[in-house]
Amino acid sequence: MLTTKRALCARCTRPQAACICRWAAATDTRVHLLILQHPMEVNNAKGSARLLHLGVANSTLAVGEAFEPSLLQAMLHAGGRSPILLYPDTADMACAPLEPSLLGAPDKLRLVVLDGTWRKSRKMLYQNRLLQNLPRLPLTQMPASHYLIRKAHAPDQLSTLEASCHALAQLDGAACFQPLLDGFDDFVATFQATGGRLAQ
Repeated sequence: MLTTKRALCARCTRPQAACICRWAAATDTRVHLLILQHPMEVNNAKGSARLLHLGVANSTLAVGEAFEPSLLQAMLHAGGRSPILLYPDTADMACAPLEPSLLGAPDKLRLVVLDGTWRKSRKMLYQNRLLQNLPRLPLTQMPASHYLIRKAHAPDQLSTLEASCHALAQLDGAACFQPLLDGFDDFVATFQATGGRLAQ
């Protein structure tokens, strides 16, 4: 039986009927954003990492679970930037201290974000020693998540997009992420209203 191949959007690589480009508000930041996405998140229609990558021009998205060390080393330190991992402190794993002086130079920073469920992101951390050694930027006193289309165990467990926007705003106070956050809210509302089909 012949099957019809669905046309894909050249920009977001999703089917045209589920294109998310209209919600990707262009956002400028001096901090480079490196999104490391778990392979099981790539085709997740609810995922926010692709929308985040489309919205933040100064970003890179790489897919993998256990990255080849030399490749990961190159991504982390490209352009001489200092990488900071967006991840809460873990008692069983020592990491480098975050130097306060770094926080005053956003154009020299790279924010590293792990995109996946808590279990998947934790596995990525444990399988990549280079990530374990990075200084961390934990988020505190965050607002409740608007990511109502995916299960969370606590109100402040944010989507990859929400967490990244708040962290980038903390590192680069001159940047404005509200248009991207507003676009994400509209994406979530449309997803709910259309049962995940998104087409209008």
